[in-house]
Amino acid sequence: MSLFKFSVGPWNVHEGADAFGPDVRPSLSFDTKLKKFKEMGFEGIQFHDDDAVPDMNDLSEKQIISRAAEVKAFLDEQGLEAEFVAPRLWIDPRTVDGGFTSNSQSDREFALWRAFRSIDIAKELGTNRIVLWLAREGTLCLESKDPVESMVRLREAVNAMLAYDPNVRILIEPKPNEPIDRSFLPTVGHVLGFAAGTNDSSRVGALLESAHAVLAGLEPAIEMGFGLAHGKLWGVHLNDQNGLRYDQDKAFGVENLRSAFNQVKVLTDHQYGKNGEFVGLDVKAMRTQSVDQSFRHLENSLRMTKLLENKVRRLNREKVDQFRAARDYEALEMYIMELLLGEESA
Repeated sequence: MSLFKFSVGPWNVHEGADAFGPDVRPSLSFDTKLKKFKEMGFEGIQFHDDDAVPDMNDLSEKQIISRAAEVKAFLDEQGLEAEFVAPRLWIDPRTVDGGFTSNSQSDREFALWRAFRSIDIAKELGTNRIVLWLAREGTLCLESKDPVESMVRLREAVNAMLAYDPNVRILIEPKPNEPIDRSFLPTVGHVLGFAAGTNDSSRVGALLESAHAVLAGLEPAIEMGFGLAHGKLWGVHLNDQNGLRYDQDKAFGVENLRSAFNQVKVLTDHQYGKNGEFVGLDVKAMRTQSVDQSFRHLENSLRMTKLLENKVRRLNREKVDQFRAARDYEALEMYIMELLLGEESA
């Protein structure tokens, strides 16, 4: 029995395209995905704004809210809840130079319009969580943006969102690179520092994705611990990553098993989820998978998380304390490896 409740986004079941090739699987409908998610044991759905309201740029604000209400009714019918809504800014032609930090005032205004509509959609779906993955808020050409001015613009945008709805909570998901090569908020530490400068820091926190921490050369469990210690870890996306490469979104635990164990351990030890937070998955199926196996990576990630929860429960805390007291870290390390390999002694 898991201590956590799990969430997933519809983009995690995708057509298998990458930057170097075409789609390899047919699309599955939004309704089909959500029904399968419920069957698999997910309780929460992660939304981009246009996952909930496709073609929203062509709709009035009233129409956007009406469409979101229809999605809410479907969620209720399936026994699912919306975890968050995230404005999908990075694929619109008006945000090729970033949204909130663009050098174009009209682009910045569009980005804020989408952010406000995301808040409207979230309210209609029954959540007050807005996730900002600041995909293009950085530079490809270092001299293209003034870093101080950019941070001021970003803070102004977040302050405007906080003012738009007094109940909204903003979760910033840091990533050091890709699609840009220099992000303005690359780590949880940067997010927390940024949050402190907003008009209401109590409503600005962090969502940590495992692979993003790896891409920053950091240990995800430490990043999670940093957020937890400050009461600011309001969301996690578990996945895995083979080193400092492109963002791979591999199934959780398949590359870095010990790291995955420690991520589950820090979340468990410090009662992550006690305030209603979800454990989210952000994993992609391998390009080679057929359409009838489009959900296997999610099944595997759920299974890995629950297996690692069991390992955490089996951890002999007294023995760990003894190794720590003696500073016998070689023994502690071997004990952990034996635990993970199913060979630990009593």
